[in-house]
Amino acid sequence: MTTAADYAEFAAREAHAVSPAYERLARAVSRDREMLALLGTLPPAKRQPNLLFGAVRFLGGPVEDPAAFRDYTLGNWPAVEAEMRARTTQTNEAGRCAVLLPVLAALPQPLALLEVGASAGLCLYPDRYAYRYGDHLVGSGEPVLDCAATGMAPPARVPDVVWRAGLDLNPLDVTDPADVAWLDALVWPEHVHRRARLRAAAAVAAAEPPLLARGDLVDDLPALAARAPAGATLVIFHTSVLYQVAPSRREAFAEVVGGLPGRWIANEAVDVLPYPALPDPPDGPLCNVLALDGTPLAWTRSHGQAIVWFA
Repeated sequence: MTTAADYAEFAAREAHAVSPAYERLARAVSRDREMLALLGTLPPAKRQPNLLFGAVRFLGGPVEDPAAFRDYTLGNWPAVEAEMRARTTQTNEAGRCAVLLPVLAALPQPLALLEVGASAGLCLYPDRYAYRYGDHLVGSGEPVLDCAATGMAPPARVPDVVWRAGLDLNPLDVTDPADVAWLDALVWPEHVHRRARLRAAAAVAAAEPPLLARGDLVDDLPALAARAPAGATLVIFHTSVLYQVAPSRREAFAEVVGGLPGRWIANEAVDVLPYPALPDPPDGPLCNVLALDGTPLAWTRSHGQAIVWFA
């Protein structure tokens, strides 16, 4: 797929009805030869819309008006390019804990959590957040994560977590203002509630920073998993991470996870991991598949705002 097609598809399938600003920008970029030529100088993995838009926002550039965005990006391309080459899209959406919670709460307690693609580790604190499934409140504290649940009873409790660790090629430090600013820049412009949720979750993590290891999800996972305490259920999980990994490495990762003494929770786009026949997804924006040990359980929205259980 060409870069122009990538941006057009992003506008139509991801940003439409979710972020009007990014829908406008993506459509404009998809038709702009000069912008596309600049993006073409980057490695393919570095041309994605979220990375470009996040880099411009991080630098203080405008993202509401396509013309102003174009002028800023062309006029400051060396700085924009440097950020895009140095950084990755590491959206650390604590709201995803709301779709992980039903599985985490049902596993034998206590839990030792290991997140692959952890970014700053904000999803390693499902026991510290509160959740609202319709009228049903679970847990206490801030932030409160709202999730529309269909086809399932809301979990009765938060998990008992005794160990938390993350693995990432470029882990972010939740106590570093620049790293938190990058996470903030990755939140789409209109999503004020997500920005507030990010700050609340970052405060939780900063009070007790997680163990974050720099490493590869295949080569370095076993060594980190071996550090989990005995007597706890090891849970290796990831959300919206594997789409950035080559298919051959996804297969290698699945083989490694399957050989470890723990449980595996995957929450990824439908075409990222192979599953047997799935039910039709809900209408609306693209959904992820939530799976436990390779068995699909539910459709989920990308930021944890909804879960449709079908298992």
